Amino acid sequence: MKAFVAGATGRTGRQIVEVLTAKGIAVKGLVRDRAKAEAALPSSVELILGDVCQPNPWQNALSDCDVVFCATGATPSFDFTEPYRVDYEGTKNLVNAAQLHHIERFIFVSSLCVSEFFHPLNLFWLVLYWKKQAEKYLQESGLNYTIVRPGGLVDSENNDGIVIAGADTLFEGRIRRRQVGEIAVEALFHEVTGSKILEVVARPEVASQDWQDLFATVA
Repeated sequence: MKAFVAGATGRTGRQIVEVLTAKGIAVKGLVRDRAKAEAALPSSVELILGDVCQPNPWQNALSDCDVVFCATGATPSFDFTEPYRVDYEGTKNLVNAAQLHHIERFIFVSSLCVSEFFHPLNLFWLVLYWKKQAEKYLQESGLNYTIVRPGGLVDSENNDGIVIAGADTLFEGRIRRRQVGEIAVEALFHEVTGSKILEVVARPEVASQDWQDLFATVA
């Protein structure tokens, strides 16, 4: 298996890459800054320079890959077009490239509450709205997909147990980025997650469970 990770140097993307490489899965990382990527990612990662907003020529790098992970995301700025360009158009470009190269699985890291138009996060240039539109495009693409909708992302260590639920079920909560990376990668090995939306948070009162039991909650 070989994985293509878009957003590989982002804080969540790096976690996905680390989990993949720990499992011995070959990784191609789409990055915009080679020096940053060389400092942040394992040396085994094949770096592909490019931007999801500009599909040529990185899309040809998918030709020998089996799975695509999309962990890109707009960053807060005064550019009101960024969520549209990155979260929607950029994801569309990835989906189109995955279709072209007959990718077996597409894992998309989205966000909790994307179905709530009046959510405060949409004050950031409709970022949740455009993530939702990207989800719809992926769902209609014919690809075998898994959409992971995490709650608020944190980097701190804790022992909170993972909660996984179906679409539009969870509306608040946080989760470690590492846990999101683990969920995204583990979804590859459980057929029940195919063509599913996984809403994920972590809570201190929840006991640890094995992956089969966790994913069974959305079967």
